[in-house]
Amino acid sequence: SQGGELCESRAVVYARVSSSDQKGGLPDQAQRVLRWVESAGFTDVEVVTEIASGMNGNRPKLKRILSDPRVTHIAVEHRDRFGRMNTELIEAALASNGRKLMVMDDSEVEDDLVRDVTEVLTSLCARLYGRRGAKARAQKALTVAGCGTE
Repeated sequence: SQGGELCESRAVVYARVSSSDQKGGLPDQAQRVLRWVESAGFTDVEVVTEIASGMNGNRPKLKRILSDPRVTHIAVEHRDRFGRMNTELIEAALASNGRKLMVMDDSEVEDDLVRDVTEVLTSLCARLYGRRGAKARAQKALTVAGCGTE
């Protein structure tokens, strides 16, 4: 039965924020997803939290989760908490091994799109101008484009 399978499945709640100044929201994010996963019938659930940019592939905790074949389900609050780009490719790789990414709220939020653009611009500015000042240059570009935040 499916309920029996869930009890034998090992799920990981992965909660992530981009920077240290956002870490205050990390416990609440993790708890929301944990309650959702437990309500779906999972009993063996590990909670993993990480502070790292979604654009950065160097996320040791997520790498550990992805490399552990015992983890059958990875649960996140929003898709962007898992990663900013190409999450569909990772989902396909997980599925090929009978594993699954579970997204609690799969809707896009407009603020997330602005944040995505900011992160992409920051990454591009960092490559062009070096790490120093990249964020300020990206913010200036957004302001000039009319979608920056003050």
